[in-house]
Amino acid sequence: MTFKFQGFDFLQIDSNLSEDERLVRRTARDFVEDNLIPIIEDCFREGRFPRELVAPMGELGFYGANLEGYGCAGMSNVEYGLVMQELERGDSGLRSFVSVQSALVMYPIYTFGSEEQKNAWLPALATGDRIGCFGLTEPGFGSNPGGMTTRAQKSGDEYILNGEKMWITSGSIADVAVIWAKLEGAGEGGDAVRGFLVETDRKGFTAQEVHGKWSLRASITSGLSLQEVRVPAANLLPGAAGLKSPLMCLNQARYGIGWGAIGAAMDCYSTALNYAMSRKQFHNQPIASHQLVQEKLVWMASEIDKGQLLSLQVGRLKDAGTAGHQHISMAKRNNVWMALECARMARDILGANGIIEDYPIMRHSMNLESVKTYEGTHDIHTLILGQNLTGIPAY
Repeated sequence: MTFKFQGFDFLQIDSNLSEDERLVRRTARDFVEDNLIPIIEDCFREGRFPRELVAPMGELGFYGANLEGYGCAGMSNVEYGLVMQELERGDSGLRSFVSVQSALVMYPIYTFGSEEQKNAWLPALATGDRIGCFGLTEPGFGSNPGGMTTRAQKSGDEYILNGEKMWITSGSIADVAVIWAKLEGAGEGGDAVRGFLVETDRKGFTAQEVHGKWSLRASITSGLSLQEVRVPAANLLPGAAGLKSPLMCLNQARYGIGWGAIGAAMDCYSTALNYAMSRKQFHNQPIASHQLVQEKLVWMASEIDKGQLLSLQVGRLKDAGTAGHQHISMAKRNNVWMALECARMARDILGANGIIEDYPIMRHSMNLESVKTYEGTHDIHTLILGQNLTGIPAY
């Protein structure tokens, strides 16, 4: 049974949003209600990415929405965050696709790319005519990207890339991969890391979709293999130097995740509230009349509002150019944890009904387990914040 989302604004946070920000949210909300909600349970069950939504999202300006020029919408960071919130209210997998396209593919080209690279790729990525992926994580290196074993070797006016990447969103449908590799002869460790644009039809490049996932089933996840892949020197991202560059990209993605998780939490809360008001037990009373159920609803509502205020403040700081990576880490860490707890509480309120696909609770819960891990695990963000507070790195 599907309960139509009615919105959530207990603390009147909407009063802090501009008319344009509310309009952007409404546009994204209507898109999700009209296009994603009717098909998402089928997609999740079938393990199918809803590729038919790629072009319509491009028409609405969702890709690279907070970038200027090159066909991008030029939204504020708060507006972009509200889009992420609504997309993940529909499903984490669709928000992940837009996050990767925007923050991990378009952003590095926009920030580190040459003018030729920007003109060649950004307009097509903005419309969804071209799809990208981001190759940083490897089978043996997740939280420690500096340990990557993928190598690039200069050979005349080309680079030769060899290595493996894993857990790559959109990898097997991408037209271009942003691949991070250590350049031989450029020093040791993270300082040797460089970024390359690799067209996925190049000889030696293969992508294998990951099957058997219980999470993010409506999202494509792939492993990438690069065996003697040759790219012209013009495919090197000239402004990207060192491990700091891919981490800057991850920071953009983490910002969107902080907003997106709120959407998943809102959907869980809304479903649980509507269910509790309609489900009757004990003297034909709705279970919403029971103290323990109300306590769960109050916890969820309180934490969602705190999460909204946290992301809104980080968004305002980002628009002002004063947001630090530690602020984004706090939003990602707190809001994903909060959303996962909301999913678990909502499942508890729905009882046995909480595990069936008639309701979105278990789907959100399984998705959020992955969101809690990728783009920096909960524990890694704890250490990032701990170092910022104390000045002492604990890793």
